[in-house]
Amino acid sequence: MRQVTAWARRWWVPVLVTLLLGQMAMAMVTAAVRQTPTIDEPVYVGTAAVYLDEHSLRFNPEHPPLGKLVIAAGVAVADPRLEPGFEGDQTALGRRLLYESGNDPWQVMFWARLPVIVLTLGFGLVVFAFARELAGRAGASVALALYALSPDVIAHGSLATLDVPAAGFVLTSAWLLWRARSRPRLYVPLAGAAFGAALATKMSVLPALPVLVLVAAVSVWCAAPRRVLRAVAGGAVFALTACAAVWVAYLAVDPRLRWGPPQHIPSVGGLRGLTVHLLPLPEPFRDGMRLQFGLENRPWQGFLFGRLYTGSLWYYLPAALLVKTPLGALALWTAGAVTVTALRPLRPAAPYLLAAPAVLLAAAMYGSRDFGTRYAVFLPMFLAVAAGCVVLVRRRWTPAVTAALAVFVAVSSLRTFPFYLPYSNEAFGGPERTRYRLHDSNVDWGQDLGRLADRLKERYRGEPVWLVYKGAGVPAYYGIDARDPRRAAPDVVHGVLVVSDSAAAKATGRLAELIDSSRRIDDVGHSITLYRR
Repeated sequence: MRQVTAWARRWWVPVLVTLLLGQMAMAMVTAAVRQTPTIDEPVYVGTAAVYLDEHSLRFNPEHPPLGKLVIAAGVAVADPRLEPGFEGDQTALGRRLLYESGNDPWQVMFWARLPVIVLTLGFGLVVFAFARELAGRAGASVALALYALSPDVIAHGSLATLDVPAAGFVLTSAWLLWRARSRPRLYVPLAGAAFGAALATKMSVLPALPVLVLVAAVSVWCAAPRRVLRAVAGGAVFALTACAAVWVAYLAVDPRLRWGPPQHIPSVGGLRGLTVHLLPLPEPFRDGMRLQFGLENRPWQGFLFGRLYTGSLWYYLPAALLVKTPLGALALWTAGAVTVTALRPLRPAAPYLLAAPAVLLAAAMYGSRDFGTRYAVFLPMFLAVAAGCVVLVRRRWTPAVTAALAVFVAVSSLRTFPFYLPYSNEAFGGPERTRYRLHDSNVDWGQDLGRLADRLKERYRGEPVWLVYKGAGVPAYYGIDARDPRRAAPDVVHGVLVVSDSAAAKATGRLAELIDSSRRIDDVGHSITLYRR
């Protein structure tokens, strides 16, 4: 009996970690296999292919290359055909690679997504390690459960996109800085390299740089009290290493760093322009920032709780997170943030866990593109670690309540399988109701074109189909023979009207009239709605 108990104590944690990451891997692989390309993916995959074949930075300059180099590892295995010297824009490049060059888009997309899946699983180990150092094995188990069951992390970790890799590298940097409190010479440079990897993946993490530089200085100060110069040097080493990592990413694509802007680069004045000019980073990175600022100046449309608007709402992301985060996770996130700041032994960890995500969330709320919670996917990572610290609260009810909330998260997450992109929690009606409150990558990012083709063959074979699809896929490739109802007289549009929910959310004029005069009969993946007209 004692041997069984000893074995259980020794092996329950590795078994639990394996089960949690195993179910996460199954969920992400299932999504990767069954989903057609989302709107952004063909651009990144096409750019990755150009990196491999031509070592050119001319496509997708508004994002740094590291995330696409990760994707390129899978593209190299798929080995798709693409004629050299393609002259179209990056959207046409993705379409040419996937649908016009004789490649199998299912195969190419699976292999392109696989490295991101592996990286996402690796970040789960970072969550576990970070929480274990703060709250022991029990806290680490809770943290990993919240991470591995997060619908947002699963949804975007299974795509060949940049959001999860960038957020995961920021988390890794914060964890390494925490470890630097005892061994700064080893961990400060490693933390700088990790943040540099995040910065070389998405420019949107740049606001966290000053925060983490300060945190790096604090870590060195803790290792060598009253050594101000060492603390300052620690912050400088962190920043310089991060910048070096960005340079390495660009040089890995093109060692000669040939750069001629493939499109008009908007001029950026004022403080923004000065900041871009002074950054000690490659010229293509700085031009990419100028492109991002140009995109920020556009009048984008948003959709929140049934309201279509132009511009941005500062409360959009908090509201969207309220809809798309499991209720149990919301409770544990809140309790974790309070615990980290309230318990004296945990207070030193508060800047490492809360400062960077707070700054990044504020920057994302200030942005002009209200497109989805993927812009805040770092929150399920950082706050999962904070939530794990709840187990340190000395109350009789703490273990039972924490376990119950974690089980609630598990049930909510598993119920949405395999439709993670349109997830919303039970308070807002579940994934089938998300389309009434949010749009774009929150619910419909073009991922269900293949499922739509299967549904039309199964239930509506031979009927006339009218399609308004918002995505990057090519309907004809999947056997969908459909016409655009917006280009026909309303009295001609009869049969099955198929509308992507993102398009329906923003429908005006003729499309809105067609939807209002039709009867809803079916939906595909909670992202595409079918009407009878």
